[in-house]
Amino acid sequence: MLRRIIDSPWFYFSLAGVLLVLMVVLQFDRVASEASEGSAHDLRTMADRDHVNVVFIVIDTLRADRVHAWGYARETSPHIDALAQRGVRFANVEAQSSWTKASMASLWTGMYPQRTGVLSFSHAIPPEALLPAEIFQEAGYRTAGIWRNGWVANNFGFDQGFDLYYRPSKNRPVKQVRRHNPSAHPLQGTDLDATESALEFIVGVGDDPFLLYIHYMDVHQYLYASTSPEYGSSFSDIYDSAIHWTDRNIGSVVDGLRNRGLLDDTMIVIATDHGEAFFEHGREGHARDLYREVQHVPLIIAPPFTLRPGLVVEERVANVDIWPTILDLIGLPPLADAQGRSLVPLMLAAGGIGEVPGDLRGRPLFAQIDRSWGRQGVDSNPMISVVRDDYRMLHQTLRPMQSELYDHSVDPNEQANLASTRDEVEKSLQAEIDALLLMSPEWGAAPEIEIDAMHRAQLRALGYSLPATERKNRQKKRNKAAVERRAAAASHAEEP
Repeated sequence: MLRRIIDSPWFYFSLAGVLLVLMVVLQFDRVASEASEGSAHDLRTMADRDHVNVVFIVIDTLRADRVHAWGYARETSPHIDALAQRGVRFANVEAQSSWTKASMASLWTGMYPQRTGVLSFSHAIPPEALLPAEIFQEAGYRTAGIWRNGWVANNFGFDQGFDLYYRPSKNRPVKQVRRHNPSAHPLQGTDLDATESALEFIVGVGDDPFLLYIHYMDVHQYLYASTSPEYGSSFSDIYDSAIHWTDRNIGSVVDGLRNRGLLDDTMIVIATDHGEAFFEHGREGHARDLYREVQHVPLIIAPPFTLRPGLVVEERVANVDIWPTILDLIGLPPLADAQGRSLVPLMLAAGGIGEVPGDLRGRPLFAQIDRSWGRQGVDSNPMISVVRDDYRMLHQTLRPMQSELYDHSVDPNEQANLASTRDEVEKSLQAEIDALLLMSPEWGAAPEIEIDAMHRAQLRALGYSLPATERKNRQKKRNKAAVERRAAAASHAEEP
């Protein structure tokens, strides 16, 4: 009997399957390993290397103060923390919007939303824009984008410069917990699908230099695997569990790079588009306002060597600075007309090389959201945030008398509105906002994209309510006209 089992080919198929599962489990349980030793001086000479691969990971909806490396008590992020410990952690980073499309358009172009013009649900990045992937592609890099958020889909122009721009299909079931979602079309799959696609790309790219963009979504969806810590049952607790689950996916990507011998040739960047609110200002979620809980985001740059100890940049920076910094580090041409700045001088200063340049100290940093972004045929309703030194000012163009001012030195959570109590500060920050609003979109009005049924369902799965399509609006008008005609006919028939 035993001999028949051993001789059966199914025995070996089963054994191979068990070994594969064991490898995946071990890979997920390992904290991100280290690359070879380096120093802050090596940051200055990265551009002299033949090439540096870039893995750019966006964890959608991740607020900085829920990451353990930023001081959070729960150990939600061991793999992210390991990258911070061997790289550069930026302690104070400002996102450019609390809504994915506006924020990511700003991040990729290095321009504030006022300059990109991408502010509404139907807006797209125009073909005239130069995106980082195009620069990498021109330099001979293989480029791949793996995304799960419909707001960065191909039809909105985010695929420019990518050889492969791919939304992974659902692969395997994962036991999960999901918050209440008003959609009847839940977002399919998990971040594991994106991780497996990324690992396939890393294996298939061979020895070619590459840019790999991975956009994770399970933190946005409050989704986690059964093996993640059970922190509790509230939305806030489930959010933390989701962070831990996505962190394990990141550890798997880092292990894949190590297994291919690529850690010494690859820079890993961890970023996010915006944070998440838990009723700090009366709301849960994002895409409605610009308070700290949705604007303070993490940023880690782990170079292709281990900095020991890792560096921390305390100066306030912004997501518009990310790609100017990456391109500067690896010696590729800069983005055209970017408003963001290279942060390499801040990284060097944190490593004891030089001083913080004056033009990178105390800059005004902006965020913007059109609060009518999801409503068709409604006038624009912009909210602007400016952060400078210890202050944040919030300005609504339609309600200028309702501006808000917060002093982070005594009120980091922005609970005490100081508007009308510090006139000089308000005047100065208002002047910065007024100057921003005078800027015109770099490429003129953003292209308007009609969202088809498939993309509309994908966006509803993220919890967003969108206006009816033009076709539905036209049908409603026809129905209304038909009712009016019938009423008129009935009225005419009743006339004596």
